[in-house]
Amino acid sequence: MPTLLATAPVLLVRNVTEAANYYRDKLGFTYDKLWGEPPHFCMVKRDGLTLMLNETPANVEHLPHWQVVEKMWNAYFWVDDAKGLYEEFQKSGATIDYELGMKHYGVLEFGVQDIDGHDLAFGQIIE
Repeated sequence: MPTLLATAPVLLVRNVTEAANYYRDKLGFTYDKLWGEPPHFCMVKRDGLTLMLNETPANVEHLPHWQVVEKMWNAYFWVDDAKGLYEEFQKSGATIDYELGMKHYGVLEFGVQDIDGHDLAFGQIIE
């Protein structure tokens, strides 16, 4: 039976260069290149995971998920050390959307927001 190997959520952004640099400088992702002339696409990576960033035309309105459904993320990452990652993001100056805390569903979790308003959550299952 075929096996799924990875996933790469796509986030729509206003300026792909600025977005990619935020992910690099504040969230510890890396990228090798920007595609297009002028640039309109980038894949940022961290720990073997990929987010794709695609620039939209200036006249397109951006609605992060939380603006459509209350407290909904655009992407969720499972991590092995939520506290350590939370501290890393605090030091880098990332925009913390909600503080580190234990959720009723058994996950130590926090959220950040990127420059386009996308909410990203990071959670560690606590047994």
